Amino acid sequence: MSCGDPHDKDCREVLDLVYSYLDGELDEGSSGEIRVHLEECSPCLKEYDLDKAVKALVAKHCGCDPVPDDLRAKVLERIARVRSELA
Repeated sequence: MSCGDPHDKDCREVLDLVYSYLDGELDEGSSGEIRVHLEECSPCLKEYDLDKAVKALVAKHCGCDPVPDDLRAKVLERIARVRSELA
C-alpha cells in the first residue's frame, strides 16, 4: 500500500510494524517515525484504526483464554501473506 506521497518511512514498512506499535514493542525512535507517518498518511491511519479495533475486539472477547506461544507469529505471517497478495 502506498498513498503516493513521499514519506520518511515507507507505507508498507509502517503497516508491517503497526501491531508492534500498538503493543508498545518499538523503541521511542521507531514509534515516533510511525506516529509521524500516521499523522501524514490517511490510508495508513485508516489501516491503523482498523488494526486497533481488531486488537480491542480480540482482547475483549478472548482476553481470558490462554494463547498458544506461536499464535502471534502465525497471525502476523498470515497478515503479511495477504498484504503481499493484495500488492
